[in-house]
Amino acid sequence: MKWNLNKKEEKIFKCLSTPVKIQDFLNGIPNNFEKNGETCMSPRRVLREKKAHCIEGAMFSASALLYNGKSPLLVHFATNKDEDHVIAVFKKNGLWGAISKSNHSLMRYRDPVYKTIRELCMSYFNEYFMYENGRKTLVGYTKPINLKKFGTNWITREEELWKINDALFDAPHLPIAPKKILKTLRPVDPIEIKITKITDWKKK
Repeated sequence: MKWNLNKKEEKIFKCLSTPVKIQDFLNGIPNNFEKNGETCMSPRRVLREKKAHCIEGAMFSASALLYNGKSPLLVHFATNKDEDHVIAVFKKNGLWGAISKSNHSLMRYRDPVYKTIRELCMSYFNEYFMYENGRKTLVGYTKPINLKKFGTNWITREEELWKINDALFDAPHLPIAPKKILKTLRPVDPIEIKITKITDWKKK
């Protein structure tokens, strides 16, 4: 079997044959609130435990893309005093789209309509802000990072995948905008903050 997957895992990966199907699968499993400490679970563990947070969802998406003959590409977002985010990206007809695991509505899937990775990343810019004051926090992004360079053992590992996490965090980031511009950004409106507080899954 491919990557030493069991029959149940193989069946799921075969079904997740398009980015849309992968995104629908991620939306259907709970958010991983890391109740027992920080995790960076492999795709096998995501399937077994039926939960994921953003990087776990991104790595799972990348493995599903790889299983179905696509490149396993991730993009890491760097922020200013906010939580970072990771998305899986794909190309269709020469245009970029993204798969994203998020408990919030606006940080999710992007249809493949973007000519460049920068265009795609900028579609997340206005939605990336602090709840307490509306300050926009997205400051940088990586070029697509191909997980093929890590082999395939990570897909079924039981150990935490901190090596991949650290590689994404430490990769060179391209700036969203000059620092002098980022210092003068208008905060988002209170109504926008209110709307984005709607979540799929509640932390119990």
